[in-house]
Amino acid sequence: MEQLKHECGIAMIRLRKPLDFYQQKYGTWMYGLNKLYLLMEKQHNRGQEGAGVACVKLDAHPGEEFMFRERAEGTSAISKIFADMHKQIREVANGDIDDVEYARQFVPFAGELYMGHLRYSTTGKAGLSYVHPFMRRDNYRAKNLAICGNFNLTNVDEIFNYISKKGQHPRKYADVFILLEQIGHRLDREVERVYALAKEEGKRGTDITYAIEEDIKIENVLQSSSWLWDGGYVMCGLTGSGESFVLRDPWGIRPAFYYADEEIVVTASERPVIQTALNLTASQVKELNPGEAMILDKTGNLRLVQILQPKIKQACSFERIYFSRGSDCDIYNERKALGENVVPGILKSIDNDLKNTVFSFIPNTSEVAFYGMIQCLNERLNDIKNQQIRQYGRRLTSEMLDEILSMSIRSEKVAIKDIKLRTFISEGNSRNELAAHVYDVTYGSIMPNQDNLVVIDDSIVRGTTLKQSIIKILARLQPKKIVIVSSSPQVRYPDFYGIDMSNMDEFVAFRAAIALLKDNNMQHVIDDVYKKCKQQENQHKEEIENYVKQIYAPFTAEQVSEKIVELLKPEDVQCPVELVYQSLEGLLKSCPNHTGNWYFSGDYPTQGGKRLVNESFIRYYEKNY
Repeated sequence: MEQLKHECGIAMIRLRKPLDFYQQKYGTWMYGLNKLYLLMEKQHNRGQEGAGVACVKLDAHPGEEFMFRERAEGTSAISKIFADMHKQIREVANGDIDDVEYARQFVPFAGELYMGHLRYSTTGKAGLSYVHPFMRRDNYRAKNLAICGNFNLTNVDEIFNYISKKGQHPRKYADVFILLEQIGHRLDREVERVYALAKEEGKRGTDITYAIEEDIKIENVLQSSSWLWDGGYVMCGLTGSGESFVLRDPWGIRPAFYYADEEIVVTASERPVIQTALNLTASQVKELNPGEAMILDKTGNLRLVQILQPKIKQACSFERIYFSRGSDCDIYNERKALGENVVPGILKSIDNDLKNTVFSFIPNTSEVAFYGMIQCLNERLNDIKNQQIRQYGRRLTSEMLDEILSMSIRSEKVAIKDIKLRTFISEGNSRNELAAHVYDVTYGSIMPNQDNLVVIDDSIVRGTTLKQSIIKILARLQPKKIVIVSSSPQVRYPDFYGIDMSNMDEFVAFRAAIALLKDNNMQHVIDDVYKKCKQQENQHKEEIENYVKQIYAPFTAEQVSEKIVELLKPEDVQCPVELVYQSLEGLLKSCPNHTGNWYFSGDYPTQGGKRLVNESFIRYYEKNY
C-alpha cells in the first residue's frame, strides 16, 4: 500500500513524587524523562517529520527557569532532541548528575511534568517553527502555556475570525498558532478571575500568586475555548505553574489513553506503548472518553471532567486497519477479523478452487489480516474435509483418507518489500521505473499458469503502487489469475481529521466512479453535484449535506471495483486481475467500537467534514472541467 501521512502522536508524564523518590527507587531522577523517551520512540510510526518536548519544573524560585522546550525536524528528531537534552543536563550538572537537589534547582529538564509530541504534517506547513509543542510566555507562571495535539480542525477560519473580532491578533494563520492564542487568552481570563477573588479576600503580593496557582480551574479555560472546535483532536497542555490537561474531541475521533498510580500519571495516543513502558496489562490502561478532559493540578491531583457534551461516538476505523500499533490486543484481533470477513469474496473470485490457489500478503501492515484470512480458510477447508469424509462413509479407504487430510491452504511469502530502494529521482519516467522495483517476488513460489495468486493488502487508496509495482511484479510469476484483496472497503472520500488525503482525484475509487459516469453518458451527474456543492458555499454549516455521495450512487461496489482494475492493470500484464474489497458490513463486524468510517461511506461525523468534502469536489471540478 502507499504510505499515508497520518495522525500525530502525543505523550505526557506527571511525576507525583519528589525527584529524590525516583533517584532512590529507580536509581535516577531522570525516571520521567526516560519513560517519556520510551513513549515517544514506541510511537515513532505516528510522526516522522519532527518531534518536540516541553518540561515544567515545579516550585522554581524567582530568577530560575521553570519551563523548557526542545524541538527537532526529521525522522531522527526523537534521538536528536533527547541527545540535546542530555547534553544540556551533563553540562549544567558539572559531572555530578546524581545530585538531585542541585538538579531540581538548576539542571534543565529536571522537572516533574513532561509533554512530548511526534509530528506528521497533513495540512499544515513544514519547518521547525511549526513543530509542537508551541509555547506562550508570561512573567506570571500560571499564564505560561505549552500546547501540542493530535488533531486537525475543519473550521480554523471560523476560529480565526472569532478571536480576531475579540481583538486578538494571531501572528500566523496556522491552526496551532491560532489555538495557542485562543487557549492562552482564556487562560489569562481565568487567572484574572482568580486574581480578582484573591484580592477581594485581602490577599497581597505573592499570596495572590499562590492563590492563583491553587485555585485556577483549567476546565473553565477548556470549556470557553473548545465549544467552537470542529474536527478530530486530542489536545494537550501544560502551564508554567504545573497544571496539565488532555482533552479528547466529543466524537472520539482521535484516540487517547492514560494510566495513573501513586507515582506517575501517563498519557499517550496508543495503549500498548503505555503497557510496554510501564509493564502493565491492557485492563490497567484506560481510554479517555469523548469530550472528556483529564486535568491535573499543580499538586498532581487528577480529575476527569466532561468538557463537551459527547456526540455519537465515531472513533476512527483507519486507526484499527492501518495506523495504530498492531501489538494492541484488541487491534490485533480486529485486524484478524478483517481478514476473516473478506474470505467469502475471495472464494467467489477463485471459484472455491483452494487446491490451485496460493495466498500471500503485501508487507507489512497487512500481515495480521493475512493470518485472519488463513485461519478462516483453514476452517472452511476443515468443513470440506468433514463433508467428504461423511460423504464416503464406509467406502472411505486409508488412501482416500490420506488424500483428504493432505489438503491444505497454500501460503507463501510472495511479495518482498525492498526497503533499501529509494525512489529519489523526481523525473517522471525514471521515477516510475524505480517505483516498479520497490517490491520483489519469491520466484518459484507458485505453479505458472496453474495457480491463482491471492494477495491481501490493508487498503487501496490511490492505487499508484499497485499499478507501478505490485501487479507487474506479481505477474512475473505467471499466475492463472491475480486477486488483490483489500481488508478495508473502497476509500472513496477525503479525510479532514488528521490523515493526508484531502483531494478527490487522489482516490482510485473516485476516478473509477467518474470514468463509469462518462462511460454511461451520465456526465450530468458530475455537473449536478458541482452545482449543488456550489449552492452550499454560503449556507450555514448546519445545513450542509455531502452531495459527493451522488457520484457513486448509480453503481454497485462490484462495478466500481471492475473499473478500478481497468485503471490500474498495466497493459503488458496478460493474466486476469480482480479486486476484492471488504464490505462496510464486514468492517463494522470486525471493528464494532470504531464506527468512524467516513473514508468509505461519506458519513462525516462533523458538519465541518461535510463542508470540506464539498469544497474538495469543487476544486476537482473547476480544475478538470
